[in-house]
Amino acid sequence: MKIVSWNVNGLKAITKKGALESVLSYDAILLQEIRSSDLPLDLLMSGYNIVSFPAKKKGYSGVMTLVKEKPKSVVKGLNQKEFDEEGRTVTVELSNFYLINAYFPRAGDGLSRLDFKIAFDKKIEEFMDELRKTKPVIICGDFNAVVERRDSSFWDENEPGLSPKEREWMAHILSKGYVDAYRFKNPNKIEYSWRSYRFKWKAMRIDYCIVSEELKDKIKDCKILNIEGSDHYPILLEIDV
Repeated sequence: MKIVSWNVNGLKAITKKGALESVLSYDAILLQEIRSSDLPLDLLMSGYNIVSFPAKKKGYSGVMTLVKEKPKSVVKGLNQKEFDEEGRTVTVELSNFYLINAYFPRAGDGLSRLDFKIAFDKKIEEFMDELRKTKPVIICGDFNAVVERRDSSFWDENEPGLSPKEREWMAHILSKGYVDAYRFKNPNKIEYSWRSYRFKWKAMRIDYCIVSEELKDKIKDCKILNIEGSDHYPILLEIDV
């Protein structure tokens, strides 16, 4: 199965650029920061099962999952109002695993939303652990945080995504039986999935596909695709499930 995850930085914008067409062939497509409740015609005609969860606030956040296999069940959000109003997660149950599409909050300039971000981290961890009691879990999306120093082109611990608390949670989740598929397949590679439009020297690997450990040996490949159109690049997970 081939799963692609992409923070598109606006569904309407990415569609107008024609960039979305380049990923409309994979078994599952997970989009973050869609910023819209409207579905473009080409998506409606694509033949995918589509689950959209826009934010309550217009033009902000939101996630969308497109999957060829008809989901056995769908969960929108985490059953917590402050997160769900921002359209942060969509989960589909497939035959052999749960697939979570997640857009983690940004810690904010001056780390003004760090507490909100860490609260979200803990809530989604509980959610993942509960699902995993039934089936393996794959979670892909924009985590808005790095794991290691080498995952960023610059270093400032007051910068969103680089703060100790954010990195501690990333290390924590990977210590309890979840696997960063990209790093598993590319142990020595230095590559980034996001690059600042304004400051070209600012880049980080903050987009991930993380799988529960029981699926580790089924990972065939995980790579960052060189597809332009957003300030993020898509990440592709190929897994034998």
